[in-house]
Amino acid sequence: MFKTYDLIVVGAGHAGCEAAAAAANMGCATLLITMDMTKMAQMSCNPAMGGIAKGQIIREIDAIGGLSGIISDRTAIQFRMLNRSKGPAMWSPRTQNDREMFTNEWRRLLERIPTLHFWQDIVTSVIVENGAAKGVRTGLGEMINANAVIITGGTFLNGIIHIGEKQFGGGRVGEGASVGITEQMVSLGIKSGRMKTGTPPRVDGRSLDFSRMELQPGDENPGTFSFLPHQSPLLSAANPSGRKQRPCHITFTNPAVHDILKTGFERSPMFTGRIQGQGPRYCPSIEDKINRFAERERHQIFVEPDGWETEEFYVNGFSTSLPEEVQFRALQQVPGFENVRFFRPGYAIEYDYFPPEQLYPTLESKAVEGLYFAGQVNGTTGYEEAACQGLSAGINAVLKIRGKEPFVLKRSEAYIGVLIDDLVTKGTEEPYRMFTSRAEYRILLRQDNADERLTEISASIGLAGEDRVKCKREKYDAVEGLVKRFKSDSISPEQINAVLTAKGSAPIRQKTKMFGLLTRPDMRIKDFAEQGMPLVEEIMLSAELVVEAAEIRMKYEGYIDKESSEAEKLKRLEGIQISADFDYDKLNSLSSEARQKLGQIRPRTIGQALRISGVSPSDISVLMVYLGR
Repeated sequence: MFKTYDLIVVGAGHAGCEAAAAAANMGCATLLITMDMTKMAQMSCNPAMGGIAKGQIIREIDAIGGLSGIISDRTAIQFRMLNRSKGPAMWSPRTQNDREMFTNEWRRLLERIPTLHFWQDIVTSVIVENGAAKGVRTGLGEMINANAVIITGGTFLNGIIHIGEKQFGGGRVGEGASVGITEQMVSLGIKSGRMKTGTPPRVDGRSLDFSRMELQPGDENPGTFSFLPHQSPLLSAANPSGRKQRPCHITFTNPAVHDILKTGFERSPMFTGRIQGQGPRYCPSIEDKINRFAERERHQIFVEPDGWETEEFYVNGFSTSLPEEVQFRALQQVPGFENVRFFRPGYAIEYDYFPPEQLYPTLESKAVEGLYFAGQVNGTTGYEEAACQGLSAGINAVLKIRGKEPFVLKRSEAYIGVLIDDLVTKGTEEPYRMFTSRAEYRILLRQDNADERLTEISASIGLAGEDRVKCKREKYDAVEGLVKRFKSDSISPEQINAVLTAKGSAPIRQKTKMFGLLTRPDMRIKDFAEQGMPLVEEIMLSAELVVEAAEIRMKYEGYIDKESSEAEKLKRLEGIQISADFDYDKLNSLSSEARQKLGQIRPRTIGQALRISGVSPSDISVLMVYLGR
């Protein structure tokens, strides 16, 4: 019934879907196994993609040739560019999405890939022969052979759902847990742990009073995630019916809410010890918030629609595992929720994960050759973090099968590189979430230039197509042309003083280069166009993304050059390879902690070794001397 596949992907969440799509689009015969074909890339938590640092990851996935950006655009009901008041390194795109459309669009695009096959079943174990993954066994008794396997189990591995004093097995509400994989991995010498995440109640929007809440609309001119030209329902050209963005709303808790929530603490699985797993520090439950931040009288709540045609709303900021009657009474005290009706209560879920320092930077297991892990099983939280891991694992599995060099992005090349390097070098004992502050080179890793950084790298390994390369080259040829003109053309005081006066700035008294004016914080490229100055025709004919990219490049040229120089220094250390079987015990000059950590993590380069906690600069010097550097 089954042929031997190049690759089997276990699980069709965000990680699994990106892994399967990447591998199949690179020409590998790929099988995607999932327990429910109707739940592909299900938005288990909030119906949104992107956000702070996460939006940069979606742009990077798109630049490489993944599907998350395109699908997010096609199913968007709202688009916002966050942090516009800050520098461009902090700008982060975010979409609110139609939950049902998102899943359906993923399935539709996956089914259009000829080399991707599907099987609805549960995987109970991995076939391992001579220390290498060779396929899977399923709940229906099937043995399916493959050259590599990617595990993307999400929250399903021995998942337990908690609501107050109730608990039952499951990977999501209404869906069963996956049993057997963890036990086998442990028997193979792979360590496992427990983590916890939570989700808030879903409520009936017809029962809410939005007039008591603060309106949070989308951007007046909505953008897109994908660098490819395509149709978004939020753009007028693609939306002749004039469908408007659906707004979100903001409201707040208060002391009355907190007092009611506290009445449920003695039945809370988090406080009674029934939940053993570590929860996310940066996205705590509402009971954790009022316990840890007792001095705060209120906490923000975002009220987010689930789609175009539904009245279901997601209560972002009110994640909880308290008894449902406590959740209900507390929410009734929130402005706008006085007459709230639940669709379902919030709950917590506890699940198995595998500490990621047991992986190579390719996300391949150090214990079992050809076995890869991606997504929440590596200790991360969030759709975006999962999706980029799936993309990386899928690409690397294909390259290994073909005997090619691995695809490992550096910290100076992508947020994806930062995330994976953090996981495999430092590990994590709590759900890992990406932030801009984790990236040392965030001026280089902006959301606007992900295509410039990554598209041609991806094309070289056979994923990003000619259409993406063409778009990227045309865009940056136009950017270079605009920058060149600004650097070469001068402007008279008369031409610019009208703009400066309108802005309340001091007038200039001498002829100056337009580039020099643009470096001022109060000047924008559009100011030159609006005043009919030189370059007006070229500016007006350029796409908005071209103008934005050119402006960022010129305004922040000094900062960009400085970070590029720092990244180049690090690149030299990343180029010094360490063999996988290096014997650290023979180096007596290393500290005991360094020998232990280096032997456990087995860094592939000096640069990675330098980032391991407990390895000092003197330990690095010892290694460099031994390696003849």
